[in-house]
Amino acid sequence: MSFVATLICNPATPILDAAMIEAAGAALPDPQIRVLAEGVATDLAFDPGDLDDPNVAPLGEDILIHDYRNALIAALGEAPVDVVVQPLAHRRKKLLLADMDSTMIAQECIDELADYVGLKPEVAAITERAMRGELPFEPALRERVALLKGLALGTIDEIVEKRLDLTPGGRELIATMRANGAWCALVSGGFTVFTSAIAGKLGFDEHRANRLVIADETLAGTVEEPIVGREAKYAALIELRERHGLAIEETLAVGDGANDLAMLGEAGLGVAYHAKPSVAEAAGARIDHADLTALLYIQGYARADFAEI
Repeated sequence: MSFVATLICNPATPILDAAMIEAAGAALPDPQIRVLAEGVATDLAFDPGDLDDPNVAPLGEDILIHDYRNALIAALGEAPVDVVVQPLAHRRKKLLLADMDSTMIAQECIDELADYVGLKPEVAAITERAMRGELPFEPALRERVALLKGLALGTIDEIVEKRLDLTPGGRELIATMRANGAWCALVSGGFTVFTSAIAGKLGFDEHRANRLVIADETLAGTVEEPIVGREAKYAALIELRERHGLAIEETLAVGDGANDLAMLGEAGLGVAYHAKPSVAEAAGARIDHADLTALLYIQGYARADFAEI
């Protein structure tokens, strides 16, 4: 079986030079090098040998990937370069499920809402613990929403326009995948009042999130049940995969929080994006330095293949 290691840095600081690529290549058996974006992303395809070989088979695919990734990271030293190792087959995906808060946007929407009632530090602390997996997601969400009771609905439009920043590379990611026949879904533990706007700005095919209860143009302090959390994200991936007749290997998921773990684990490739430590450790791939275009490079797209936006 053939594998590919993709080296990616932040395109704002294109530091991936020939010396780094050569050092990484020395950690792999006879790699075939393909530059995807000068100074930013490079593929190194390699064959670790027959997985039926008695010296190789006991390790298994996941352990081989882990070992090669570690060897590449060691070869690169302290360089801020992301390394993703995966089977070469099926790397181009046909379904993307993406988290929103701290993934497709830089902020946590509920924390921004809380700022309008003077409770951002308290709410942000609960958010952080929930995203780290230290608190169950559903009760933590209900607790935070209750603190927002009475907040004017018009506040949401102001937050969308003035406080939410799209993560760099997001538009290119969605436009390129859709141009190549993929279905892209924004699946968030946040709220539809935000996902509808962000999905529109980024070009997603659909969005799913929690619905805030509204009373007299203000937030009622409650959220409609059932809550879109860890299990709902997991179920959405399976539903969309089956609806589109796709194999597991054709699916990609990205997120940063503990409520994304089941979704990331079920996807053909689950990517922890600038994620909480426990999430980054558990995911099949992690992006700590690059922007969202990394998700295109790890699918084998070159910069010249990106859709115009």
